[in-house]
Amino acid sequence: MRALEDLDYLAALDNNGNLSEFGIIMSEFPLDPQLSKSILASCEFECVDEMLTIAAMVTAPNCFLHAPSGTEEIALTCWRKFSHPAGDHFTLINVFNAFREASTNSAGQCCSNEKWCRNYFLSCSALRMAEIIRAELVEIMKRIELPISAPDFGSPENILSIKKALLSGYFMQIARDVDGSGNYLMLTHRQVAQLHPFSSYYNTRRSPEWVLFHEFSISEDNSIRVVSEISPHL
Repeated sequence: MRALEDLDYLAALDNNGNLSEFGIIMSEFPLDPQLSKSILASCEFECVDEMLTIAAMVTAPNCFLHAPSGTEEIALTCWRKFSHPAGDHFTLINVFNAFREASTNSAGQCCSNEKWCRNYFLSCSALRMAEIIRAELVEIMKRIELPISAPDFGSPENILSIKKALLSGYFMQIARDVDGSGNYLMLTHRQVAQLHPFSSYYNTRRSPEWVLFHEFSISEDNSIRVVSEISPHL
């Protein structure tokens, strides 16, 4: 029942409970409905290139490796090089783009690519999977004749557009820091959760008040994963 309610909220169902025209297009993507909705919204906000990267990265296995004992601070220092102030979704874009650049620079040198990943405590297999997933999504976009906007990552307008596209699909996955110390009340689930340790906001001086999150886990101290700052006025 909850799944049907979610589809209804996402405008994927018509008044008879069947897939709407929008829902039929969403079903072309082998993704969660929220992610499919965000991709379609990115066509309107002209941030398709970046949204496809986000979709691939959150669908592939986690690319951040658990650092061996004694190397945790080194790993954090490496990951901070990819950190984006807007949040984890944008950090994932930085990681993916850096991996592709490293792949281009070491074309035909598999060992060099894997060494780059090891140096940054990243999973090479996860990032390769993200490349495959993204390529498949691009092919789907072409097959159903949806526009793919040119890359424009980093501009203020682009960052805002990405957030709007994400909110189109994940408006039910919003949380607010209720006490200024990183205790986030998930508005739909009415549970309090903390940032996952892999979040770029984890252990930083400032926790954003409002965030959008990709997923949450009640088995790991109620943590929210892949978190980005939003404004309630978006």
